[in-house]
Amino acid sequence: MTDFNATKEMFHLPEGMIYLDGNSLGPLPKAAPAKMAEVMEKEWGDYLITGWNKAGWMARPTAIGNRIARLIGAEENHVMVGDTLSIKVYQAVAAAMSLQHAKGGAAAARKVILSDSGNFPSDLYMAEGLIKTLDRDGTLGLELRVVAPEEVADNLTDEVAVMMITEVDYRTGRKHDMAALTAKAHANGIVAVWDLAHSAGAVPVDLAGCQAGFAVGCTYKYLNGGPGAPAFIYVNPAHADVAEPALSGWLGHDAPFAFEQNYRAGPGVERMRVGTPPVLANAALAAALDVWDMTDMQDVRARSIELCELFIKEVEARCPMLELASPRDADQRGSQVSFRFHEGYAAMQAVIARGVIGDFRAPDIMRFGFTPLYVTPEEVVKAAEIIEDVMVNALWDTPEYKVRNRVT
Repeated sequence: MTDFNATKEMFHLPEGMIYLDGNSLGPLPKAAPAKMAEVMEKEWGDYLITGWNKAGWMARPTAIGNRIARLIGAEENHVMVGDTLSIKVYQAVAAAMSLQHAKGGAAAARKVILSDSGNFPSDLYMAEGLIKTLDRDGTLGLELRVVAPEEVADNLTDEVAVMMITEVDYRTGRKHDMAALTAKAHANGIVAVWDLAHSAGAVPVDLAGCQAGFAVGCTYKYLNGGPGAPAFIYVNPAHADVAEPALSGWLGHDAPFAFEQNYRAGPGVERMRVGTPPVLANAALAAALDVWDMTDMQDVRARSIELCELFIKEVEARCPMLELASPRDADQRGSQVSFRFHEGYAAMQAVIARGVIGDFRAPDIMRFGFTPLYVTPEEVVKAAEIIEDVMVNALWDTPEYKVRNRVT
C-alpha cells in the first residue's frame, strides 16, 4: 500500500498553500536541490567533460526512461527521455506516417492524421507542420482531420494513417478509452499515437497491454520533474528497429562518435534521441522518480478518484454558479476537475490570491488537479470553503483580477 503521508513529506509545499495545479507543474521534491547540487559540484565541477563517462550522463535518458516505463505500462528499454513534448509528438507522428508508407499499397495511400478537438493545440500544430513539410504544395493530399472526442471511434476508417490522441483532455479531464480505440485502430490498419501528458502519474496506463504504436508525454506535470523537464517517447517493440526518425539527430546515430558523414539510425528506441541529454534536468527528474518508486499506480488512482469526488461534492454544494465541465463518471475522467464560469479567469485569480492554486483555460474553465502524493482530503474541503467565499461573495469582481497574465 502506498503511504501518502510519507510521499507528502517528500515535497516542498509552501506553508498555507493548497496546491491543486500539479496537472500543470508539479511541486519541488525536497531531494532535488541536493541532487542537482551534487551533479553540478561533483560531476560537472570535478569531472568536467569526463562526466559523460565517469558519471554516466549519456546512459541516463535510457535509465530514466525505464523508471517511467513502470508508470505507463511499457516494456523495458522502450522509453527514451529527452527534448520537449512537441518534438516527441513530431517524431512519433512522423515515424507512424513513415511506417504506413513503408508498407506500400493501400497503406501508403492513407492520407489522414486523425485527432480530436479536445487535443492540446501544440499537438495539432506539430501535425500541421509535419503535413506542410511533407506536402508543401498539397499534391499528396495529406490531411489533419479533427473531430469531436466522442466521434473518434466512428472516424477510424481506411483513409486514416495515424490516430493521434491525448488520452486525458487538458481542459475538462475527459478520458478516452485507450484500449478500445487502439484495438479499433489496429483492426483498421491505423498506427496509434498517444499523448500521455495528463496520464503519466495520474492514471494507470498499459501501453504494452493495448499495443499502442507510439506514446509521448512530459515529466513536469504529475511526475514532478520541474519546469522544462524533459519529455519522453515510447516505441512499440514491433516498430523500434524500423521506425524512421524524422529528426535524425547526432545522438540518435548508431555510432555518434564515429562521426560518420551520413546518418545511420541507432538500435531500438535509442534512435529517437535528438539533442544532448539535459544532465541537470535529468538529475531533478531522477529525484522526483525516487518518490514515485514509493507508489503503486492503482493506489494513486483510487485516492485520486476519492479526492476528485470529494471536491465535486463540496464545490457543487457550496457554489451553484459553477458548472461541472469534467465528466461526472470517475471512470471517464483523469485526475483533474474543471468547472465553467463566465468570469473564470478573474475567479481563479481571486482563489489563487487566497492560497488555493489552480489555473484557467480559455474560454471559461477553472481547472484543479489532484495529485494524491501530496494533496489530502482535508485540503480538498478547505479549498472548497475558500472557493465558496470567493464565489458567493463575488470577491473576484475587482479590476486587479481581470488583468490577464501571460501565463493563465
